[in-house]
Amino acid sequence: MILITGATGFVGSRLVERLVEDNKVIRACIRQKNKIIFPGAVTTQIDELTTNTDWAAALSDVKTVIHSAARVHVMNDLSADPLVEFRKVNVEGTLNLARQAATAGVRRFIFISSIKVNGEGTESGKPYTADDIPAPSDPYGISKQEAEQGLLRLAAETGMEVVIIRPVLVYGPGVKANFLSMMKWLSKGIPLPLGAIHNKRSLVALDNLVDLVVTCLNHPGAVNQVFLVSDGEDLSTSDLLRRMGKALDKPARLLPIPTSWLNLAAILVGKRNVAQRLCGSLQVDITKTRKLLGWKPPLTVDQGLKRAAEGLSK
Repeated sequence: MILITGATGFVGSRLVERLVEDNKVIRACIRQKNKIIFPGAVTTQIDELTTNTDWAAALSDVKTVIHSAARVHVMNDLSADPLVEFRKVNVEGTLNLARQAATAGVRRFIFISSIKVNGEGTESGKPYTADDIPAPSDPYGISKQEAEQGLLRLAAETGMEVVIIRPVLVYGPGVKANFLSMMKWLSKGIPLPLGAIHNKRSLVALDNLVDLVVTCLNHPGAVNQVFLVSDGEDLSTSDLLRRMGKALDKPARLLPIPTSWLNLAAILVGKRNVAQRLCGSLQVDITKTRKLLGWKPPLTVDQGLKRAAEGLSK
C-alpha cells in the first residue's frame, strides 16, 4: 500500500488519480475538515502535521510513503517568526512521520521538497544541479533543506530508503497564484509589459512531476538520492507568455518594456520579489534524473500548457 500525504493538494490530488489509474493500492491522507472522497482509494484523516501526530493507523500495511504535505511558501508571511512556523511542520512534522514510518516497516519514503533548497536564482547558462551545495535563503527553503538532511540521516540509521525530489515551479490544471493570474490576463486580452524579458526559467508540468514520482516508487537507482525535475526546456518569461497565449487560443499582447524599468517600478511599489521571478533566471539541470533513472518528461512544454489552459476553462 502507498500512503500519500497532502492528498487534496495540487500535486497530491493528481498523484492519487494517477496511481489509481495505475491500479495501485492507495491510502490518501486528508485533513479532518475535508470531506473529499477519492474513487478507488482509501482515505484517512490526519488533522495536523506536527511532532506529536500519531501516524500508526495511517501507516498500517504501508510500504511506501509519498510525502507532499507541507506548510507552503506564502508571500507576505505575517508570522512573528516564519522560520519557526515552517520548521514545526516541514521539519519536525516530516521527521516525526518518517521515524514512525521506519518503525512501521515502510520500505521507501519519497519526499517532495523544493528547488528553493538550491537557492532563489541562477546566472543564465549556469543551472542548478542536484548535487550542488544547498543555498536556501528564505524560511521555506531552509525548512525543506533541514527536512532533507534529517531524512537522509534517518535513512542511514534505519535502512529505510529515502528519495528526495526538488521541483521547480509546477503548473497544470488547477494551478494557482501568479501562473493562474497570467493565464487570466492573457485570456482577457490584457496588454502586459513583459515582451522584452530575456531570462531563462525551468518549469515542470504537473503530469511530468507526477510521472517522476511514480518512476521513483520502485526504481533501484532512486535510493537515497536527490533529483531535480523540469520539463527539460527553459523559457524566458516573454516566450512563456506567448506559448501560454497559444495554448489559450488568445494572442499574447506583450509590450516591450525594458527589464530595468520593470525592476525599478517593482522596487518603488515594494514588489522586488515579483520582479525577480518575472525577470530573473532559474534553471535546473536534470541530467542526473535522466541518466540515473532513465526518465524523460512525457509531456512537452506546449502539451503541459495546453492541459493547464484546458483546466482554466473548467
